[in-house]
Amino acid sequence: MGVISIIEIITMGEALIDFVPQQRGCSLEEVRDFHKAAGGAPANVAVGLARLGAQVAFMGKVGDDAFGRFLKNTLEENGVDTGNLVFSSEAMTTLAFVSLQEDGERDFAFYRKPGADLLFKINEVKEAYLKTAKIFHFGSLSLTAEPVYSTTLELVKRVRENGLLLSFDPNIRLPLWDSEKKAIDRITELIPVVDVIKVSEEELFLLSGKDDLREGSREIYRMGPGIVVVTLGKDGCYYYTGSNEGHLRGVSVKSIDTTGAGDGFVAAFLAKVLQNGLENLIKDPSLMEESLSFANRIGAFVTTIKGGIPALARIDEMLKK
Repeated sequence: MGVISIIEIITMGEALIDFVPQQRGCSLEEVRDFHKAAGGAPANVAVGLARLGAQVAFMGKVGDDAFGRFLKNTLEENGVDTGNLVFSSEAMTTLAFVSLQEDGERDFAFYRKPGADLLFKINEVKEAYLKTAKIFHFGSLSLTAEPVYSTTLELVKRVRENGLLLSFDPNIRLPLWDSEKKAIDRITELIPVVDVIKVSEEELFLLSGKDDLREGSREIYRMGPGIVVVTLGKDGCYYYTGSNEGHLRGVSVKSIDTTGAGDGFVAAFLAKVLQNGLENLIKDPSLMEESLSFANRIGAFVTTIKGGIPALARIDEMLKK
């Protein structure tokens, strides 16, 4: 159960529980009621991809507890292969409590000292998954501590050896790092080996040291990726490939929760990369912009529903409209 014979895309990293508030405009101290939702950026991306028709697997570790089993079941119900999802008896599933501002932006409090996702080891990786996949996607929360940091570095090496395209969304959560410097150092250590990087505008400025969108994108591009994509919230996104660049306007919606919006964007864009090929997107600006416009639509749709995976699980419904 939960195993797909041929995998096209692997996402690796944290699967966790988001506790989403039932009230808006409240601090965490003021929230009275929370709703449990499956989440974690790589898990969100996996569900988004599966809902868009990709054959996708999730790699990572959850606690051998009720929350971990809930996450496994949720991934499987949404068409994600869980054959390399490992249960830990040493730590519990990571929890994230979220407060929502009036504009849908969020604050987080994480319970992860350690969370099971940090304990994913390289000897728990099933190599067979790397043989058929075309794309490997990961984030930076798996760089925050050992042993998952070393696992990520070794996995990235093996992924390159197997010829997969590497996609990276840092999705920086500074409270989970020992220091801002450590976050920047570890993330920029990996940027040179990835093919696609998606960052928010705030992350772009942090990682590039530049306070200008174009200059920051150029600086990240110089580090090695074939394409730099910067999400700009309601203002859409910007891309830079060295030879081409562009700003795609956002989609106007009534946003209630931005949780998972960036992950929906990534899933949609990777689905287009899988369909068209990254080199073709880079060579053809019109194809690139069509793909990013689609990603903008998906990202905007996700903000109209509370929670990450609950919103992403309904992408296919949106496409039928």
